[in-house]
Amino acid sequence: MLLASAVVVWEWLNEHGRWRPYSPAVSHHIEAVARAGPRAGGSVVLGQADSRLAPYIIDLQSMHQFRQDTGTIRPVRRSYYDPSSAPGKGVVWEWENDSGSWTPYDMDVGITIQRAYEKQHPWVDLSTIGFCYVIDFATMGQINRQTQRKRRVRRRLDMVYPLVSGTLPKSQSWPASPGAAAAPPAPTCACPQCLLVMSVKAAVSAGGLGAATLQPRKAPPAPPAAPKAPAPAPGAKAADGTAAARGSLKVLASQGGRQQAASTPALSSVVSAASPPGPGAGSGKAPRPGLGTLNRSHLQRLAIAQSRVLIASGVPTVPVKNLNGSSPVNPALAGITGILMSAAGLPVCLTRPPKLVLHPPPVSKSEIQSIPGISHTCRKTTKKQAKKGKTPEEVLKKYLQKVRHPPDEDCTICMERLSAPSGYKGPQSAIKPDLVGKLAKCGHIFHLHCLVAMYNNGNKDGSLQCPTCKTIYGVKTGTQPPGKMEYHIIPHALPGHSDCKTIRIIYNIPPGVQGPEHPNPGKSFTARGFPRHCYLPDSEKGRKVLKLLLVAWDRRLIFAIGTSSTTGESDTVIWNEIHHKTEFGSNLTGHGYPDINYLDNVLAELAAQGITEESLAQEKD
Repeated sequence: MLLASAVVVWEWLNEHGRWRPYSPAVSHHIEAVARAGPRAGGSVVLGQADSRLAPYIIDLQSMHQFRQDTGTIRPVRRSYYDPSSAPGKGVVWEWENDSGSWTPYDMDVGITIQRAYEKQHPWVDLSTIGFCYVIDFATMGQINRQTQRKRRVRRRLDMVYPLVSGTLPKSQSWPASPGAAAAPPAPTCACPQCLLVMSVKAAVSAGGLGAATLQPRKAPPAPPAAPKAPAPAPGAKAADGTAAARGSLKVLASQGGRQQAASTPALSSVVSAASPPGPGAGSGKAPRPGLGTLNRSHLQRLAIAQSRVLIASGVPTVPVKNLNGSSPVNPALAGITGILMSAAGLPVCLTRPPKLVLHPPPVSKSEIQSIPGISHTCRKTTKKQAKKGKTPEEVLKKYLQKVRHPPDEDCTICMERLSAPSGYKGPQSAIKPDLVGKLAKCGHIFHLHCLVAMYNNGNKDGSLQCPTCKTIYGVKTGTQPPGKMEYHIIPHALPGHSDCKTIRIIYNIPPGVQGPEHPNPGKSFTARGFPRHCYLPDSEKGRKVLKLLLVAWDRRLIFAIGTSSTTGESDTVIWNEIHHKTEFGSNLTGHGYPDINYLDNVLAELAAQGITEESLAQEKD
């Protein structure tokens, strides 16, 4: 035990092994429950402090956070910091992520930044605490020392984290105070989630149900016995089974404290109150009926009734799946329903969600190979435009046939009859508005005046695309800004392509100033997320796709400048209708593998841009 004064910050462990702080308001809420001791029940409903955290419950006995809708479990801890540091002053340092929202730094990083800020240093180097970033206070920016990429940072004031003084435990333990259990019981919260949690705990105590425990799938050493659930207050009545689950929400870790389960957790069987009494049990009273006495149909009706109560009370609901497929209990809280199903002997497995795997394992330079049949390993583009026709009229002349007697149809550009003059009201050209022409390949007919206007509003690169069927005449080029494309083979296989290695493509486009072919000439544009890593299987079809992507890169068709559909940012580099796979080892976002149709789909997208195997022969010529 230590005699000191400190602020308490509650933190949770993310998938990258970093301890992330809860907000001051949430930490105050957790700390209040922890200080109340066992009389508060040992479970913290985070939705009471922050509605965005409604699915989360913290079990203070095991120091784990449990997400009810997915079953995800993460360790939590109770950390102490100097009252004169950032959390003791309510100072929060945040960085701007790619979506434009603000993310708080880890607590140790925020404290380091605040310490340098208070000493009026012009900047602070975070490499001393393991990060390759420099924070520039003059510009309020974060600079990546390796890539030189910059992000905005900000300093804001929030609540001060809870302050404790006197005797502090050396580790994060619960109860927070040895004398807390002797204090009078606190009034019960009346929110739906707390009522649900407390009714479950009352059912456990009254009915003798054992607490559900999370155990690793591999047989570990026997864990210590779980502590006995606290008895209900005298005269307390167990909640009705149709309104609340008769099982425990507590998640007791075999190792307790801050240790994280090493493998995917599974919900163990729940001992029913109707089970035969063990050795030493009292023999004077009949066993109380429990969930174990219910058959499958009765349990389903009970869970459906429970889900209706939860929906009516406003508790968030989600679909639930068990090992045999979709559960008939839909919607209901996954955690509570899982306990119900486990109590009745139905198969239940609460698993952590799959992880996003964007990049392959580290690859050394000696393991990187060039691609057979493709010269070099890098391509660059410049601002040089493709060759233009002398005039729009000369360009159209190559692709059109004159029509002396127009059909009785509409021109799909101006929507006027072909037998009438063009309805285009823009700048006049030398072509008469009543002349009509037919495109040679596809045979679609338009006013010549409309086709000239359409060409002038495009890239003016000497090519033409039919507005009706998208047939391309000539060589279509785009407006991709200057950059670099690298490509090579790495010795790792993609999911679904275990029989071959992987082609890695790295695109890198720096920010710059828009040219005359871009939406806002002379205005600067941003380039977010570069370098961008993309992956193809090193198969025959994969190499074919790469060769066509190289043609698309040379024709400036991979990227464009416009408005991002994900962030809404304008004047930024965006993908240009040719999809790439940017996830290496997963497919959580739809941009990864396995995807059996991807290579065929991207070949079709390239063909829509006028890039086919014939294009490869044209490039050689």
